[in-house]
Amino acid sequence: MRTSSGFRLRLLLGGALAAVIASGAHAAPAAPAADPAPAADAPAVEGMQGLDEIVVTATKRETNLQKTPVSISVVDTQQIKDRHVQSLYDLADGAVPSLRVATFEARQSALTIGIRGIVPLDANQPAREQGVGVYIDGVYLGRQHGLNAALFDVERVEVLKGPQGTLFGRNTEGGALSIVSKAPTGVFGGRIDGGIGNLGSYNGGIHLDLPSVANFSVKIDGVIQHQDAVTKNPLEGQAGFGYFNRKGLRGTVRWQPIDGITNDFSADVARDENTPFYSQLLNYNPAGCLSGGTNAAPLAIPAGSACTLPGTAFTGTSGTIKPLLPGVVVNGDSLMRTADIGVPQKKSVDKTHGFTNTFKWKISPEIELRSITAWRGVDVQQWDNSGGAHRVPVVNLTAACTAAAPCGFSRYSLADLHQDQFSQEFQAVGTVGSIDYVAGLYYFNERVSDDAATPNSMGAIATVNNGVVTGATYVPIPFCTGSTPDFVGEAVNGCSIDRASEVRSRSYAAYGQLTWNATDALHITAGGRYTKDKKEGILTYSRNINYQTNTAAATANGYKPLDKTWNRFNPMVTVAYDFSDTIHGYAKYATGYRAGGASSRTSNYQAFNPEDVKSYEVGLKTDFWNHRARFNIAGYIMDRKDSQVDLSTIQPTATGNFNNLVTFNAPGNTKIRGIEADLTVAPVEGLTLNASYAYTYTNVPAVPVTYREFTSAGVPTGNATTVNQKFYIVFTPRNAASGSIDYKLPLGNSDASVRFHLDANYAQATQAFDQFATKADASFIVNGRISFADVQLGSGNQKVTFGIWGRNLFNKHYVYRRDPSNSLPAVQTAAAAGVPNIVLVGNNSNILGDYGNFNTPRTFGLDATVHF
Repeated sequence: MRTSSGFRLRLLLGGALAAVIASGAHAAPAAPAADPAPAADAPAVEGMQGLDEIVVTATKRETNLQKTPVSISVVDTQQIKDRHVQSLYDLADGAVPSLRVATFEARQSALTIGIRGIVPLDANQPAREQGVGVYIDGVYLGRQHGLNAALFDVERVEVLKGPQGTLFGRNTEGGALSIVSKAPTGVFGGRIDGGIGNLGSYNGGIHLDLPSVANFSVKIDGVIQHQDAVTKNPLEGQAGFGYFNRKGLRGTVRWQPIDGITNDFSADVARDENTPFYSQLLNYNPAGCLSGGTNAAPLAIPAGSACTLPGTAFTGTSGTIKPLLPGVVVNGDSLMRTADIGVPQKKSVDKTHGFTNTFKWKISPEIELRSITAWRGVDVQQWDNSGGAHRVPVVNLTAACTAAAPCGFSRYSLADLHQDQFSQEFQAVGTVGSIDYVAGLYYFNERVSDDAATPNSMGAIATVNNGVVTGATYVPIPFCTGSTPDFVGEAVNGCSIDRASEVRSRSYAAYGQLTWNATDALHITAGGRYTKDKKEGILTYSRNINYQTNTAAATANGYKPLDKTWNRFNPMVTVAYDFSDTIHGYAKYATGYRAGGASSRTSNYQAFNPEDVKSYEVGLKTDFWNHRARFNIAGYIMDRKDSQVDLSTIQPTATGNFNNLVTFNAPGNTKIRGIEADLTVAPVEGLTLNASYAYTYTNVPAVPVTYREFTSAGVPTGNATTVNQKFYIVFTPRNAASGSIDYKLPLGNSDASVRFHLDANYAQATQAFDQFATKADASFIVNGRISFADVQLGSGNQKVTFGIWGRNLFNKHYVYRRDPSNSLPAVQTAAAAGVPNIVLVGNNSNILGDYGNFNTPRTFGLDATVHF
């Protein structure tokens, strides 16, 4: 008998939950006690303390994690220190199994963040949104650019899983990542951090609290983080790959004029200079493609051949498989520490800034009014030449490649992005009788502009002996010459512009949520959010055609400006029950949606609609063994409608055929099913064991894709072929797990101690592109730290902590992003004179091999922190 994955999941969940509930179902809800009695099967240890209470703000108020009916993981200050987390990208090792962090392409300047299988492939476009909301102190960040900036003084990172559409709004289908900063204390003190490590790394920080004066408290945070290149660039004077240098400054002023009023104003600026991770060639022609004939007589594809593009039905192929350039290295096993061919590479620059004012007025025990006002922005100049000779175009090295006319290669991906956003949120939070409530109004206004160019930066010069090519030399070649002079960006300055766009997004929302504490044990929550989104955008350039001046070409290419408005109501209902004082269960129905937009990578600025998700979740949160153990489990079923998927294909236009990335809504429902479990145990004083696991099943239904037939002049013939294209959820392992061991050994009667930390993180292999079945590698990363903590300095309050840390201790190398687009035929883009160009003929002319990115190798170092 066959059972569906959804039925098997429900069976497994039902058994797991029933077993845990059974252990405490007969216990009546207990009144809170200052000192709970020890469990009968676990005698209390004298002096033994239970696990610390974890406070979260997932419901817009401070609550105990264990009593909050939301699946949440928290990375606190100590974990950030133990794992040597300097930026969000350092969470890519899998500290939270259901949270996935990856770079867009090889660039450190933009991060892809996903939770529970909601992962955008290309939110790098100005008119496209993320699927997981990222917040800093309650302020939503509209772009994924600049997310890899240095973290300031972070109190905790809350990972809120599942749709958060009611309280957090649009673009939180998968959940929300909430970064909470430490607030001013009004008492003089602080700390100074510093450290050094391999790869030429160093970091430093100062975190200063000033004493309160006239009800004003001030906190200042400054940080710097540096790492030399991981992979050397052989071209003299050019930056290597995997380099970063981050600097940031943040100031916070807290004003408390009277009891009940708190007003926090903060301002921050940061600058991140970085280079992309090296993209190396992992194999050569892995599909075994053959050189074909001419376009008029394509070579038939052998039966069973892997040389076919997913979602197509090629009748044959054409084009010649070119040999590798001399000196190109194929290495799919380990990270190359020196690139095979040096290329021009400048440092990308991300500059972020923000101003936030958070006002809270506790009018009475029944109501607190809040206002969160924020201006934020990011500027990015991207310089990405990480692929070198491993990306198209593939050079046909012949005697015609001369010093006077080098054959061009090494695609330099240049881009500029400028974003400004303003947001205003009003909240009312309180309790009236047995009702807890949250109500709010929200406004968001964002303007984004971008441009991009991809010139060749290197030239190959053939070495010819007696008419035979025997080798090659490689030289940088001038690029961006003779191009459009009327559009100037810092990175794209003077280049032939692939695309440029401008977008304005506005969002208005009203929301409310009520929790009825029906009894001491039963809590029923209902809420909803109404959102109105308006998005207006223009494509200013496409393939170096200025659409604002050349309106005839824009019209011929089917271009339409984006002017769309969407409305949504996102409800949520939760029933929570306290089976005892230490066992809390809940069942939850929640919805969310991601706004629509348009693809600036298409010549017609093709629009796409929002996608919507419905989620059904059950969970159990338990404390046992006299609060020395904690086990939480959640299971969910999510259905996503109108999934936004990307298809890389050829788009015939009136001004020529070109490669593009079309974003459209897949019909049917995408299924996402999962289980998450977390176990924390403190078996003896000082020792804490943690284990986390996430199972995520995803299935995007096959999408009918229609390929039309065109003549060599780009005129449609009326013939078409429709094939089913399979799509995948990227960067989402079926199984992922993380575990850690922490031990604190006190030294004498002081606060000093020796701390040991070790964590291990595993993730199954995943796809990196949603239209390719090709997977990257599974990963297993181990990190550790040993420190002498809180050692007294003299007779004052000064204390010092010394530590030695290591990331990826076993120096494991794995490919986290594998790109097969250069391994497979492209759809035919040229035809012989008078012969129709049928796109179901494959072109092998640019086949080379998979290229991709390895994780960072082992890093280690020493650090010290002085508290005063």
